[in-house]
Amino acid sequence: MNESPVSQTKKDALTARMLELGIREPELEEKFILGSGKGGQKVNKTSSCVYLRHRPTGIEVKCGQTRFREQNRFLARRELCDRLETRRRGAQSARRQAIEKIRRQKRRRSRRQKERMLGEKRLQGAKKMRRREPESEE
Repeated sequence: MNESPVSQTKKDALTARMLELGIREPELEEKFILGSGKGGQKVNKTSSCVYLRHRPTGIEVKCGQTRFREQNRFLARRELCDRLETRRRGAQSARRQAIEKIRRQKRRRSRRQKERMLGEKRLQGAKKMRRREPESEE
């Protein structure tokens, strides 16, 4: 298999993002280590897991999600960009927004909201009851 598991457009987009964040390749310390976890012998025998360290910030990333070294290199760099962006932008970052969204979803509903939701559920249940076949009396 000569094809790279990561498309050229994705690589170019990642390179542009790294430049935007001020991450240069010479600043990265990259090591390939033995993988672990699911995947069997192939994963445990090959050094497909990528360890990446950004020297100026000290951010470390370890990625062994796939069996392909090239794909893990891409994923590790993307994770590094995400972490650096989170550190720089704080509350405005995409990750922070996702966390806030989950927090809002888990927030307890008000009594009025809960009553309204339960009322809608009862209406839906009544509709379903009307769709049923009539029970035969024997």
